Amino acid sequence: MLLLALDTATPAVTVALHDGRDVIASSSQVDARRHGELLLPAIDRVLAEAGLSLDAVTGVVAGIGPGPYTGLRVGLMTAETFGLALGVPVHGVCTLDGLAYAADLQDPFVVATDARRKEVYWARYADSRTRVTDPAVDRPADIAEQVAGLPAVGAGALLYPDAFPQAHEPEHVSAAALARLAAERLAAGEELPAPRPLYLRRPDAQVPKNYKVVTPK
Repeated sequence: MLLLALDTATPAVTVALHDGRDVIASSSQVDARRHGELLLPAIDRVLAEAGLSLDAVTGVVAGIGPGPYTGLRVGLMTAETFGLALGVPVHGVCTLDGLAYAADLQDPFVVATDARRKEVYWARYADSRTRVTDPAVDRPADIAEQVAGLPAVGAGALLYPDAFPQAHEPEHVSAAALARLAAERLAAGEELPAPRPLYLRRPDAQVPKNYKVVTPK
């Protein structure tokens, strides 16, 4: 097994290789505006670090969000393209699950990432492997009672300490955690979700209403 894992659902552009036993190479860069520019060089870098070529990959793991439309689709389109080109399966993993797995907590807690617009993408967990609510997008003040008293991880939690007073790292997801989680679930015979994006809300860009239609003369 050689899993290529990647995620662009947060400001982190993160890539890792997992050989079925553990992560053998990884790369993470935080730059919310350069997902498309940084992702392919990061993939080349981890392959070179591992001394392997792309055709050695037997499966692709992609973070499916939730996340902003533009960044999230970069990783998912790349994963789908590699899957088709290599003829290998492409597995989806919730980005929040990757953060929860990296947190390695055994008691209930919350994962929250920055959704912009003064909102967070979030979910509750019973432990680092068990999500107990569907991912959602809300204003921190609106969910303060639901998350009261719980530790929290992720950039969204760190950004709003009034709602998440027990916030700590990890701040962003890592492909290394995604790869380990996916490999663990696959080894247990679990079926991972399809690599379909969790947007949770409409994209910022919209077709203008009542725009003027120009017809040829």
